[in-house]
Amino acid sequence: MTDLADLAKLFRFVLVRTSHPGNIGSAARAIRTMGFTRLELVAPADFPSREADALAANAVSVLAEAKVHDTLVDGLAGATFALGLSARRRGVNLAELTPREGAAQALAAAARGEQVALVFGNERTGLENEELARCHAMVRIPSVDDYSSLNLAQAVQVMAYEQRLAMLGDALPAPPEHDEPPADAACMERFFEHLAQTLDDIEFHKGREPTTIMLRLRRLFQRAQPDERELRILHGVLADAQRMASLTRK
Repeated sequence: MTDLADLAKLFRFVLVRTSHPGNIGSAARAIRTMGFTRLELVAPADFPSREADALAANAVSVLAEAKVHDTLVDGLAGATFALGLSARRRGVNLAELTPREGAAQALAAAARGEQVALVFGNERTGLENEELARCHAMVRIPSVDDYSSLNLAQAVQVMAYEQRLAMLGDALPAPPEHDEPPADAACMERFFEHLAQTLDDIEFHKGREPTTIMLRLRRLFQRAQPDERELRILHGVLADAQRMASLTRK
């Protein structure tokens, strides 16, 4: 039987551009009550903070170990499966899951030994499109239509509870889907940067909207979850395409 504490270490809760330090403290308390301890902060407006410490209550150790990052890519480093929490669709063509469905998929990834990220956006604006695009699926908490805005820490609590509920369940973990573990977020981001540059170099767009094309390609490759060896092959293909394009222009 998998040890719950060891399994919980594979999960991280990522708070992006948090405005109010009290929400960071409350989120730390929320995840600690469900057995999770890893909190990653991306460009918080105010941290460290006495207000965060006060609202964390007895979960100040979570805050003490929290890492602060400049970008979401840094906050996702090492993770191979990411779920973005959003109150509504944001123009990004991602699968939309309930918290329970998302927790089940996250548990399956963790059972395969993958690191999982649950990503939450700014209190006022939520996750931006480019932030959601770095996730494999979107989770929407089914609140009422006329008052759908949850407090950030409340949303964290809901997802932490659903994740723990999934971990305590009797469902068997999914069998491994890959011979090698999927490439992490940092490797994927380097590939997407190379892909975007190559599309420019070969003048692929020609009237097409580059942002829309890249969002669709991101979704395609995120769904495929290539491993690092496969990414090296793809990088090689792109490099050859760039080389041929440069020869054509001479």
